[in-house]
Amino acid sequence: MVKIAIAGGSGNVGQEITDVLVASKKHEVVILSRKDAPAGTSGVTWVKTDYSDTKQLTQLLRGVHTVLSFIIEQEDVESPSQKRLIDASVNAGVKRFAPSEWAASTFEHLPWYSYKTTIRTYLAELNKERKVLEYTLFHPGLFVNYLTRPYPSSKHLHQVEFPIDLYNRRAILAEGVEDAKLALITVQDFAAVVARALEYEGEWPVISGVQGDLLTLREVIAIGEKARGGAPFTLYKFSKADLEAGTWQPSWVPKIDHPSIPPEQVEPMSKLVSAGMSLGLLEGAFRASDEWNRILADFRFVKAGEFLEDAWRGKD
Repeated sequence: MVKIAIAGGSGNVGQEITDVLVASKKHEVVILSRKDAPAGTSGVTWVKTDYSDTKQLTQLLRGVHTVLSFIIEQEDVESPSQKRLIDASVNAGVKRFAPSEWAASTFEHLPWYSYKTTIRTYLAELNKERKVLEYTLFHPGLFVNYLTRPYPSSKHLHQVEFPIDLYNRRAILAEGVEDAKLALITVQDFAAVVARALEYEGEWPVISGVQGDLLTLREVIAIGEKARGGAPFTLYKFSKADLEAGTWQPSWVPKIDHPSIPPEQVEPMSKLVSAGMSLGLLEGAFRASDEWNRILADFRFVKAGEFLEDAWRGKD
């Protein structure tokens, strides 16, 4: 048993992983959060912090083996809170660190992830001369659970609307994206893989790609059509130039109402994120590598088609 600290642990992916760790009863779990502990919290130690004091964070992390960070700092590209968390981890003698990645492998066209690039550089510089902190970048691609909206298919994952909208049988796509590949995984499988990674006795790879399924957009659309009864989807296609310039004129825009986005920013962010996601899919931003598939060769992943057919069975 080791002590695991989950920073930003009140977020949705962090909570999915926390549930798996608590259920395993293999680790002591500490949640670091800006929020107060919810009523009925059990199985974890909850510590409220605003991440502003490196010395305080160092004390909180004494005796911690691994830190998983889910801190979101999209409004500050310098990611100061996460930098302080990394510094405190080093000072406290933490062995392993996973920064706030948990999505795409590259960030071209995804400017709201710019702070993640800053932290990648910060960690690489930290280990430039010698290994100071073992770290890994978890890349799951996209959670297939988003494609069951408006029907929840996990306990905690907040389902924002997505450019591929199975409920309304439609999709917003960049021209030429149909044969681009992306990795899809259920958040349940991903949480289980992270839990297994925490038990792994070997050295973590710097890149931690996880492929639940690797499909082309054409295949994803076909799976969606089958799951929704076979009717063809309406595909709204836009040029790369128009998506990049913001001059595309869609008849609908997915509502990106993620908890990290202030309500007054949801409308302008929705068009930006929808265009960025469409371009990111075109450029392979969500095509994760397969490091943990190879390390955990015995793990059986639920395939996207299987999951979506089960999730949509009997639904309108």
